[in-house]
Amino acid sequence: MQFSQDCLLCAAPDTEEILCAACVDHLPKLDPECCPICALPTPGGLICGRCVTHPPAFNATVALFDYRFPVDVLIQQLKYASQLAIAPWLAEQVSMRLAGMPLPDAALAMPLSRARLRERGFNQSAELAKPLCRKLAVPFLADGCERIRDTESQATLPWNARAKNVRGAFACRADLHGKHVAVIDDVMTTGATLNEVAKTLKKAGAARVSAWVIARTLPESFQAKAATHV
Repeated sequence: MQFSQDCLLCAAPDTEEILCAACVDHLPKLDPECCPICALPTPGGLICGRCVTHPPAFNATVALFDYRFPVDVLIQQLKYASQLAIAPWLAEQVSMRLAGMPLPDAALAMPLSRARLRERGFNQSAELAKPLCRKLAVPFLADGCERIRDTESQATLPWNARAKNVRGAFACRADLHGKHVAVIDDVMTTGATLNEVAKTLKKAGAARVSAWVIARTLPESFQAKAATHV
């Protein structure tokens, strides 16, 4: 039996999902024409100039939404208000986006430090990853990668300081030789954390690393363009 509920965003009554159809329609979906590596919008979906000149350690990114209202509210409610019911719904959206795409050999969640995990009580990326992996029948590596150094929150740092902040922060003891591994996370901003994790996974033998993220933070120039299309 499926119970009705109020929409999490607009409080419309008797919705079958956490969001009503109207709110789902107004979520800020990313332009499908984007760089296949970093998911920033590009003409014709070509690889962006930065990924050509400075290729990251990760090979591809699938991102659903622009990280702005109301997607930012959903993710913040998941992370900071323990609204864990949001995670399976978001995972379902990712699974639909991945339909027909080649799947990886395994997937893992972006790891939290032990201190952050104790403070929050859960890893929001793992809450996304577990139902998504079940849906896709992709093996979930619960201990595939760990954060061995507690770092400052990336959100508090300027973009140009984020790569240094996470340098050497991860370790992988799994044998990933020749495998394609997906890293599941809630938000990708500069890609610095993902890049560091991808380096770690490739040192453990991974042949390819993909990112599956709910939202992509766009630089201000892209945000201005997006706002004109609302």
